[in-house]
Amino acid sequence: MNFIEELEWRGMLFDMTPGAKEAIEAGSCKGYIGFDPTAPSMTIGNYVQIMLLTLWQRQGNIPYVLMGGATGRVGDPSGKDQERQLKSYEELDGNLAFQVEQMKQFIDFEGKHAAVLVNNLDFYKDMNILQFLRDVGKTLTVSYMTSKDSVKKRLETGLSFTEFSYQLLQAYDFQVLYDKEGCTFQMGGSDQWGNITSGTEFIRRNVGGKAYAITTPLLTKSDGKKFGKSEAGNIWLDPNMTSPYAFYQFWINADDADLEKFIKYFSLKPIAEMQEMIDRISENPNVIKRELAEELTVRIHGADNFESVKNVTELLFNKKASYEQLSALTANDFETISQEIPSHSINLSSETNLTSLLTELAPILNSKSEAQRAIKGNAISINKNKVTDANQTIGAGDFLHGKYLMLENGKKNKYLIINDTI
Repeated sequence: MNFIEELEWRGMLFDMTPGAKEAIEAGSCKGYIGFDPTAPSMTIGNYVQIMLLTLWQRQGNIPYVLMGGATGRVGDPSGKDQERQLKSYEELDGNLAFQVEQMKQFIDFEGKHAAVLVNNLDFYKDMNILQFLRDVGKTLTVSYMTSKDSVKKRLETGLSFTEFSYQLLQAYDFQVLYDKEGCTFQMGGSDQWGNITSGTEFIRRNVGGKAYAITTPLLTKSDGKKFGKSEAGNIWLDPNMTSPYAFYQFWINADDADLEKFIKYFSLKPIAEMQEMIDRISENPNVIKRELAEELTVRIHGADNFESVKNVTELLFNKKASYEQLSALTANDFETISQEIPSHSINLSSETNLTSLLTELAPILNSKSEAQRAIKGNAISINKNKVTDANQTIGAGDFLHGKYLMLENGKKNKYLIINDTI
């Protein structure tokens, strides 16, 4: 199947302009998606469009990644119900540099159909306002621009000229890429349809060319909520903002009703294998979630981080996890654990009584008598070993990697004690 047919099978085709399918069938094409650097990292929501470029490339087409060094300075009104706060140039430039490095992890810039990276700031940095008004602003009428949903929805609540001009910038971007690179396709989410088709109009009017638009549906979860967020907030692709463990758990905790959609949007397995996964959802959805979570965690964060995630998951959720499994964890694994369960930092340079640790240094229990009852009730474990002696002492030798100690009170209450003396 070709690119359009694959998008249709995946449920990733929302709309396209006439002739798009025929143009793709005629041979390899160049197409782009724009990314504005308004956040410090890309999110899993951005990854929907990265997947679109990946599928485009895998079908033998050449993807262009347009970083919005200019458009990020203006702000896209699409999907927004109020004016956004403008970010400083320094922040935007820092975000852009970071996102470029992220993009290089996810899309092939060196293979047979190597992706091309472009910054639209290069289109405008030497253009003055009069040139912009004459060459760009003259192309579309105000009535044409206000007929677009991205603008129409904001006219009642208020829309500055700054954000109103965004449509012109995105349209001119398309014209420049068409003119200089032979880029005939622009793709994006369905909320970008108005901006993208303004670009095809620019190309028709200004250079007499033919260009095409393709959009994907805005991905939502079965409960109607926006995709890409958890209870803790955005799911970032930067491991320092969303840990690989939290990223993995996002897919593990997905609603069963979303699994087929997530497989079709994000798996890069052959279609027959994806269909086989979908057919098995009703048998055991948790197994399918683990398979999808593994595929995506390895792809986004690498095999080593996935192994760490698997180790931490086994430790936190397997009731039969042992001291041997705990002691095999790396320092990085413990750092991951510290983000997922309650952690207490202490300074312990000499031995201390376990009850003092439980009530004073790391106040998990309210009193020493409560601590003694918990120990006698066989509820307390240190590094996966049950404690039966209320007078037991804890010293530097009990801390794994000289720093970490796992303390459990009952089956569900887990704590990580971090000795900051070292």
